[in-house]
Amino acid sequence: MEHGAAGGTDLGLAVALLAAGVVAVPIFRLLGLGAVLGYLTAGVLVGPYVLKLFNDPQAVLHVAELGVVLFLFLIGLEMRPAKLWAMRRDIFGLGLVQVLTCGALLSGVAMAFGLPPAAAVIGAFGFVLSSTAVIMKMMEDRGEVSSPAGQRSVAILLLEDLAIIPLLALVAVLAAFAPGAQVNEHAAPLWQTIALAVGAVALVFVAGRFLMNPLFGFLAWSGAREVMTAAALMVVLGAALFMQWGGLSMAMGAFLAGVLLSESTFRHQLEADVEPFRGILLGLFFLGVGMSLDLNLVIANWMLIACGVVSFMLVKSLGIYIVARLFKAKQREALHRAALFAQGGEFAFVLYAGALAAGVMDAQTAAAMTAVVILSMVLTPLAVMAIERLTPAEKESMEGVEEAADLHGRVMFVGFGRFAQVVSQPLLAKGIDVSIIEIDVEMIRAAGQFGFKVYYGDGTRLDVLRASGAAAAEAILICVDKQEAADRIVELAKAEFPHAKLFVRAFDRGHALRLINAGVEYQLRETFESAIVFGRQVLVKLGVDEEEADELVLDVRRRDQQRLEMQMAGGLRAGLSLMRGNIATTQPAPLVVPRKEATALNEEAAEAIEGGN
Repeated sequence: MEHGAAGGTDLGLAVALLAAGVVAVPIFRLLGLGAVLGYLTAGVLVGPYVLKLFNDPQAVLHVAELGVVLFLFLIGLEMRPAKLWAMRRDIFGLGLVQVLTCGALLSGVAMAFGLPPAAAVIGAFGFVLSSTAVIMKMMEDRGEVSSPAGQRSVAILLLEDLAIIPLLALVAVLAAFAPGAQVNEHAAPLWQTIALAVGAVALVFVAGRFLMNPLFGFLAWSGAREVMTAAALMVVLGAALFMQWGGLSMAMGAFLAGVLLSESTFRHQLEADVEPFRGILLGLFFLGVGMSLDLNLVIANWMLIACGVVSFMLVKSLGIYIVARLFKAKQREALHRAALFAQGGEFAFVLYAGALAAGVMDAQTAAAMTAVVILSMVLTPLAVMAIERLTPAEKESMEGVEEAADLHGRVMFVGFGRFAQVVSQPLLAKGIDVSIIEIDVEMIRAAGQFGFKVYYGDGTRLDVLRASGAAAAEAILICVDKQEAADRIVELAKAEFPHAKLFVRAFDRGHALRLINAGVEYQLRETFESAIVFGRQVLVKLGVDEEEADELVLDVRRRDQQRLEMQMAGGLRAGLSLMRGNIATTQPAPLVVPRKEATALNEEAAEAIEGGN
């Protein structure tokens, strides 16, 4: 970093850089625009063209690229070799077809803008290499990385990372035919470049396979906690460095290191050590990208660059959508992927710099293409938001699923997950007729495989409750796992079907209090009985006499019931003195439970356990 026009020390600039992210990201998150757009906007503001706090964005980017490296390492830790092998069709099928299709389409667009064929091809394929950092960060924020659609996106990104090698080789080939090309007579032949890349991969593989576990085992034995963190960073950066020496991307090296260590016994330790550095450096990377946007160039050529951004993003999105549909992606997934991958990425900067140095591109073209890539990265979060809002969620296939209509069960189940399935067993054993509705289509299909007839229906709708037989049911068992939905169903049932007894699965104590106040027949916290039985078994296995264990459990039940009664009058904070804690304070005195009441509690517990709670 250099001193900005405002002056100040390097420490002051570091504080300003961090402050920009700290202020911008929460604001953009609150506006629903996402962290990536917040970092990019903050970078533009503190960069050399607005506030002018930083005159050398590349200095920030060189350091911040380590954030992308660490990010890819953590992704690699989640990708076990077997899982990666299972993705080979998506990587070398879907990913390769997408890169080639979009590259061909964008090459035509670039030539339409007047670029020479060689510069057009490099410019197009540089834009094809989407930003791994932007896409992975956005998917991570939305919790999509582990979904099937997210895994396909990861596969495409891996292929794009691999594509940088043949593309750099293509630059060298095109340079020989480009006007004004600067041929490097000392450049290594292509076979040697490929051999070096293969050697780097092999070295990382051998080190990860045979050296890492012994190394971390020794460090763990030595008890040097801070050295473990240093070793984790050394592994990640060392793998990235070897890949860079071999002509591959640092991100690919880090990813490969993560994959090789994904089955290590120290995997979770590595993840915990690297995570804090990843978050900070990745934020700095986005800030650096924002700073790199040459606003003077954009203003001077705003019409050309604006048309370039729109044309490249639209054509690339069209190519991605077509490929996605050819590979059987659903409509919404195809549109989402088209918006997510519509931008260029950080590898374009490397490719364009190489093309400029080799004479394939002139300085103005390289600068303009770089601006197009950066602006596309800025616009991508907005494009994804627009697609999500304009395209309604796809309805699940209802094939083989019947909607609730004219049901007449004596007992009606609303929700049929694991809780309700166990609750149903004693009722079915008694021969009681039940009707069951559930809103999760996959759950309905799964239950059907185990002999349950479950109908599709949203219990929060009055018309569905009527169609499901609520008017004739003696008891309505509300077993949904969302307390808001349970409260709504209770409200409807109390108002429209007052004759029916309501038995409700409560989420927690606060929910239980609301249900009691609503006047339900019976409520039970979903984990209470299983936790009581679990605790009793722990006591017995630790050598406590079974009779004493029963007395201790009865004491817990009594205290819980008394606390619940106190909370009904005084709120959630009431009755805290009845709880036992592990802080060294005076413990509450044991409650005396009369024999008759203890017997009743035992019987109630047995009934609850038999009911599956």
